Amino acid sequence: MFHGFTKKFLHDSIERSAENGMDRRRFLRAAGLTGAGVAGLGVLGAGVASASDLSLLGGSGSGSENAVSDAAVLNFALNLEYLEAEFYLRAVTGAGLADSQIDGRGELGGVTGGYKVSFETKIGRQYAEEIAQDERAHVDFLRAALGDAKVARPAIDLQDAFTAAATAAGVIKAGETFDPFKDETSFLLGAFIFEDVGVTAYKGAAPLVSNKTFLEAAAGILAVEAYHAGLVRTLLLQGGAADVVGLISDARDSLDGPSDLDQGIVDGNGNANIVPADENSIAYSRTPGQVLNIAYLNPDAVTSGGFFPAGVNGEVNTSDANG
Repeated sequence: MFHGFTKKFLHDSIERSAENGMDRRRFLRAAGLTGAGVAGLGVLGAGVASASDLSLLGGSGSGSENAVSDAAVLNFALNLEYLEAEFYLRAVTGAGLADSQIDGRGELGGVTGGYKVSFETKIGRQYAEEIAQDERAHVDFLRAALGDAKVARPAIDLQDAFTAAATAAGVIKAGETFDPFKDETSFLLGAFIFEDVGVTAYKGAAPLVSNKTFLEAAAGILAVEAYHAGLVRTLLLQGGAADVVGLISDARDSLDGPSDLDQGIVDGNGNANIVPADENSIAYSRTPGQVLNIAYLNPDAVTSGGFFPAGVNGEVNTSDANG
């Protein structure tokens, strides 16, 4: 189910970590986890509790277990946060991350598309402003955790990728254009593509975090992403966009494999479905490989495409083979 994320993988990743003791201490400071409580757990040593516990929040189901370090997995999460931060920041400010927030290892890429949205409602604008700050904070947090091992922002497409996704979903016809920045509803539909995916990605890694201190941090990030997703789904339902959302949900499901991991904002009877969950009201999980299927807009095992036209930076970069 977790495509190679086993206890052995966790242990081996820590042993192979590219981070040194200083990097681990930098991570703990960034996470607000320094002090007697952490020292008592022995997390500053080389045991099973290290920065890699939190790095598994953005883990990967691709590549060889013997080739992936905990730093590589943490960088996978950073790539995704770059994408979300650029989308939201450009929508609310007209500009993206600062130069000091995008450097690192690998190929530094530009961002195509994105401009300030003219929001029609106060709540829509306030939501976008708040989540933009959250995503920028996530970028800063992960970069601080990785230290010198952090990857640079990869090339990001916020223009043609949305059109390709909307065309594949049947939201628009071939030859038409979908612009998520042209109005508030379009922006919310664009946000919907990202937010539910983020929740399933973080939830899928939670069982692999063995140290309770880091599990608490992971739960905190998951909670923020879930709040974001719930807000987007609520506003879209209120705006009468259930049919279009259903098309996007079906398209995501067609990319990430045979399992039904996605739900629209209404159920089969037309009732509200703000919280996508299984029969036990538990959120679904996605492997990082499945997340990349959606980000690359491809059901096959590939290393680039869609929102990341040149791929993501770092060792964890391949989607699952679902085609």
